[in-house]
Formats: sequence, C-alpha cells, structure tokens
Amino acid sequence: MSQDKLSEFVKAQAAELGVPGVSVGVFLDGQEIYASHGVTNLDHPLPVDENTLFPLASVSKTFTATALMRLVAEGKVDLHAPVRRYVPELKLADEQAAAQITVLNLLNHTAGLDWNLMDDGEGDRSLAGLVAKLPQLPLIAAPGSRASYSQAGYNLAGRIIEKVTGLPFEQAMDSLVLKPVGLSDTVYGLAEVMVRKFAVGYNRDDDGELRAARPWGAFKEGARGDNPGGGLASSVSDLLRWARFQLGDGDGVLPAAELHRMREQTVGLRASTLGDGFGVCWFLHDLDGLHAIGHGGSGNGQFAELLIVPERNFAVVSLANVGPDGYPFNQSVVRWALEHYLGVVEKTAEPLAYDEEAAQQIVGRYEIDAMNLDIATDGARLTLAVGIKPEIRAASSEDLPPDYPAAEMGFLPGDGDEYVITDGGLKGQRGYFSRDENGAITGVDLAGRLFGRVARAS
Repeated sequence: MSQDKLSEFVKAQAAELGVPGVSVGVFLDGQEIYASHGVTNLDHPLPVDENTLFPLASVSKTFTATALMRLVAEGKVDLHAPVRRYVPELKLADEQAAAQITVLNLLNHTAGLDWNLMDDGEGDRSLAGLVAKLPQLPLIAAPGSRASYSQAGYNLAGRIIEKVTGLPFEQAMDSLVLKPVGLSDTVYGLAEVMVRKFAVGYNRDDDGELRAARPWGAFKEGARGDNPGGGLASSVSDLLRWARFQLGDGDGVLPAAELHRMREQTVGLRASTLGDGFGVCWFLHDLDGLHAIGHGGSGNGQFAELLIVPERNFAVVSLANVGPDGYPFNQSVVRWALEHYLGVVEKTAEPLAYDEEAAQQIVGRYEIDAMNLDIATDGARLTLAVGIKPEIRAASSEDLPPDYPAAEMGFLPGDGDEYVITDGGLKGQRGYFSRDENGAITGVDLAGRLFGRVARAS
C-alpha cells in the first residue's frame, strides 16, 4: 500500500472542500497506513493525527450492537424476545407495538419508531428518562414491517444493556467491549475527551465562514440518553483496531459465529446510499460481488465513516470536522480507497431527464419529528431541501447544524419512484417515494429515514 498516494489524495480533497481537520486510516492484509491533514482547532491549532479524537456519532451504534450480541452469546438476551422481557416498563404511543417490538427490531431499525425524541434539556436525561418519554414518539410503521433508521431504537437498546447487566450504560460498555478489545481512546463523556487531543467541529455559514460547532459532538452537559446511538468519541487508530476485531474471530469477547452473524442480512433496503440491507446494525453493501459492512455518523460539524470488506481483510476509516462538507469528503476517501487498494470502482447513478408530470406528483412538504423536507420544482428541475424545524431551533439553547439548502435531484430509471440528489452537501444520496394502495405518494426515504408527506405544494 502506498501511504504517499493516500496522503496526497487526503490533502487535496481536504483543501478542495475546505475541511479544517481530517484523519484517515486504511487496513489491508495486516498492514495499517494513516493520512491526516489540517488542525484540531482553527483558533488553537494542533496538527491532526491518527490519535486525535473525533465524535463518532452513529458509528457508536456498532459498539452498542456488538455489546448486545455478547449478551446474546452469554444467554442473557434473546434477539427475538420482546423488548419488554428486559424493559418491562416500556410504553409507546401504541400498546400493541410496545408489546411486539423485539430486540432485533431495535438493532435492524424495524421497530417502527420515528427517528428520535428531541432533547429539551429538562427532566431526567438518562436512558431510563428517555424510555419514560417514548410514548411521545410517533410510530411510523408496524413492528417488523419495514426499516426506518431510528436513534431512539438504539437508545432503548442501551437501556436493555443497563437492565441486563445492572450497570450504567457506559460502565457496561467498558466491561463488555471497550476494555476487552483494547480501545483505550474510545470513550464516552467530556471528562474523558478533554484529557486527550480532540478535533473541534465546524459549520459553514451562508457567507462561507466557518464557526465552531457547539456543543461538541453529542456531549451535552447532564445528558446520557443518546450515548448508545451516538455518544462515543474515538480516533482513527482505535477505529482500525475495532475493524480488525470485527474481521477476526471474536478474541474471546464473543464467539466468532455470533460476531459474524452481525454481517448476515436481516432486512433489505431499497434504493439507499447507506446500503443494500441491514445485518445486526451493520449496513450491508455489494461492491461488484464483494460483501462489505459499514456505518457512518453525522453530528454537529463532524462526520465519520467506517467500511469493512471481510473477504479482502480490508477496512477504511475517515473522520472530518466540518459540516456539511465532511460528508462528501469521507465518501470520496472511501471511493478512492476501494478503487486504489481493491480495484472496486463505484458506479455513479445517472438520473433521467426532467419530467414535469412526475415532478408534480412529489412536490410538497415531508417531515419526521425533528426535520422538514421540501421538494419543489421551477418547471425545469426538481430540488430537495432538508432542515431542522424552525420551532425546534427557536426552542433550543444550543447551536444546531445548518440546514441543507435546496439541491437538485432527479428520478432514476426503473419504476419511477427512486431518486438521486445530484449536487450540494447531500450529493449522491439515493432514496425512494412510498405510495398507498391508490398510488398516492405518502412519504419519502432519505438517509434511511422515512419522512411522511404532510402537504402538497400549493
């Protein structure tokens, strides 16, 4: 493997996209190489390296799921058992759903739960407090009927870990996974982050200026409720160690059969950039016949990406500290590494020409609990914009990530319901529109989340 070529690419991409600090690692056949560029903090700069901590956001879910699989291997948790066996106090907006949801439904995002409860900064912000608030969370589908990415589902999975082990979530994770795998720089909480070198996140204002993202990552004072779904910070070197563990035989942490079971498809995904399906937590990818598993994460001014190809004993990690351009940076690193080290070239989805009749069917507003998604047309092109609801911004005492402005999108060949975004910070994202039995559009999938239609364009 050529470290020089990787470093050249990383430096050029970071400069082109204006990312203050990036850290990249590649593992292939027992060899690790690293490439970092930029600084941890524009005001108090230190050089980023492979030991610099970044928030992992949703990559944290792979750790939570692996810990639960260890409890499965030890006979303490049954993947197909109702969640209420372990969290008997669970209540949801629908009693039947609360009784039916299984542990596996949480881990492969088929519980039918909306994305997440917004943290209002009040009341009990622990995992137990989050579970008590779950009746407020909308249900978007019957349990097991479809996949829709849910942060709340993983936070509920974390509560299972607490109940079964009798330990606070972070302590349980430390004993179940982090210490046994040797991940000394993979941590929860600001107290642990602050004694290590870490990268400050940034968001780009409308005028192009970068401003520091606050709060740092998902680490809000007094809040623990989101840790199972997105609360870890780690370094590229630790993440490659994590990838090597996933490529191995379980290292005495759990049997190889249970570890590798996480790579087996449990539900399919349609027209998703995130993957072709879910295993246990992992997104599954078919790369020209090669089977890959991966997970990404996005936080306030921070983006993370991890991809593993077991058949080739390969992994790539990319961490970047700016929004929204950290996402295309990480994607470009993964594509480059796959091409240069494995010879796998990603095929670019080409949209169809603009169709006014098809456009008029989908224009309007769609939403999840925290965000609005607006699709519009000017008669020549379709655009998609997504952002945090204004009332949530107004109520928040914290800086929130900027919205994604309107970006061009187009339909893909096929049944007419699949699309791709062709520019902006979400460039390359694919999804599809859902219809009811009469053929009317009822929702749109973006980044694995189902946004329900609430209004047509006037």
